[in-house]
Amino acid sequence: YANDNFPTVVQRQIDQLVMALACDLTRVASLQCSASVSGVVFSWLGHSAGHHDLSHLGDDDQTMLDQITGVNTWYAEQVKYLLDQLAAVPEGDGTLLDNTLVVWGNELSRGNSHGNMPVPFVLAGGAGGAIQTGRWLTYDQTPHNRLLVSMAQAMDVDMQSFGDNDPGSGGLAGLT
Repeated sequence: YANDNFPTVVQRQIDQLVMALACDLTRVASLQCSASVSGVVFSWLGHSAGHHDLSHLGDDDQTMLDQITGVNTWYAEQVKYLLDQLAAVPEGDGTLLDNTLVVWGNELSRGNSHGNMPVPFVLAGGAGGAIQTGRWLTYDQTPHNRLLVSMAQAMDVDMQSFGDNDPGSGGLAGLT
């Protein structure tokens, strides 16, 4: 809860995650930087309001737009750091990144309205060849449960649904 330590803690958690994968201590990991109602004040970016409070300001509030853009840029830099660390670890004929699927997302598409459509996700890494990379895909009005099903199927888990709001839906066509 020491706000100014947040960047250091996030980077050290990423380092531990990469080492756990590199040492084959686990093949599945999760990293959540803060709670969904984040009280983090991105003071290292010059902010004085908490992330959650900022996210509820109106779309016409230029301060909110600038600061939320700064927050999202900072998170993108952390994802890049993770990908760079994974790419630096040799594994088989490639790298740990080639054999990993990194999913970056958020539970909401819009914080101020709590909207959940569309929620953008970034998939990175080769998933051991299960995912064709270098594409931009759009799935209109599709619950992200189907993304989770596709990810499980890419890891040879036989399932057709995830959760109860979209039962038996299967995965996303064309993802794997």
